Amino acid sequence: MDQQHIFAVSEVNGLIKDLIDGTPQLSGLYIRGELSNYKIYPSGHHYFTLKDGQSALRCVMFKSSAMKLRFRPENGMQAVVFGRISVFPRDGAYQLYCTQLSPDGVGDLYVAFEQLKQKLQQEGLFDPAHKKPLPLYPQRIAIVTSGAGAAVHDMIRILRRRYPIAKVLLLPVRVQGAEAPPEIVGAIRYANRWKLGDVLITGRGGGSMEDLWAFNDERVAWAIYASEIPVISAVGHEPDVTISDYVADRRASTPSNAAEIAVPDMAELLRYLRGADNAMAQSVLHRLEREERRLKMLSEKRALTDPMAFVQDRRLQLDYDGGGPDPLGPGGPPLCGGRGQAGRPEPPEGAGSWLCRGPDGGRRHSAQQRPGAARRSDTASPGPGESGLPGGGEGG
Repeated sequence: MDQQHIFAVSEVNGLIKDLIDGTPQLSGLYIRGELSNYKIYPSGHHYFTLKDGQSALRCVMFKSSAMKLRFRPENGMQAVVFGRISVFPRDGAYQLYCTQLSPDGVGDLYVAFEQLKQKLQQEGLFDPAHKKPLPLYPQRIAIVTSGAGAAVHDMIRILRRRYPIAKVLLLPVRVQGAEAPPEIVGAIRYANRWKLGDVLITGRGGGSMEDLWAFNDERVAWAIYASEIPVISAVGHEPDVTISDYVADRRASTPSNAAEIAVPDMAELLRYLRGADNAMAQSVLHRLEREERRLKMLSEKRALTDPMAFVQDRRLQLDYDGGGPDPLGPGGPPLCGGRGQAGRPEPPEGAGSWLCRGPDGGRRHSAQQRPGAARRSDTASPGPGESGLPGGGEGG
């Protein structure tokens, strides 16, 4: 009996590996399961387990394949993987060598978009408080987009029609492919460094999600966030939404809409100015009419038509309507006669100053007599038995 061959462990693992590698059914498999124990090593290789309710399968994705992932795999995520089954001879364990990995039920781009959106939102890039207002009347407009696309021609045409006094500066970049994000970032930073515009428009025309993916790049999002120039994001059409739209100071549904948002309409400005001019003219005219009526009313006042009559009215008011102190009260005028006899106050000037009152309240002539009073005193003297004293009594 021939001696039976004794295999080494490595030989057995090698035979098993050859058998598995030679089985066509195991060379290209799509497997659905849940990701768990997902780890990324410093080497760049990804190691994880794919499992369902009954079994588990160890998987590895090398760096060259992992670099093509558009999203970040997470534990608990349902996924569909593609690869081949083989044996790692050192451990004698078979595993799936994965070359493709995508979320189950939705595309990997959608998952990547949602993951980046959530991350940047937590970091504050979507905060409304950080968004800058757009200038009302920009003098320079910088556009970061492809120089060969239809979008740039639409924007320039609208800008010239709406606001021809503004200067438009184009910074041409690629807007699709792996080289697009660095070029977009560089153009935005260049425009800010040299202050090339009062407002900046970045975007492109419509396309698939893959075509628009450059504006879902995290580097582009941070460049827009750091821009000191207000940024308008104009990517694709109305249904298309990118990360740039969330970060930008203003979102436009299309590139043409971005041009309309960036500048005012000169025709509307002219209409407004003409309306304001008419309103100002009407206001001045009404003011002049009011002042004319007021001037006419003042010119008819008695104080202006007969100034001396106004002075006389004021003088009479002072004499009769309490313009001065009470003649009989404290502070009244001095007593007539000049000697301070009691009960003989001097009447106000101009109000019968030739009269004064005696101690008994009777009236007698003062030193200032009426015209003709002196003549009567010279021709008529008291008769016998008469006296100058009231009552006609004889002096004692």
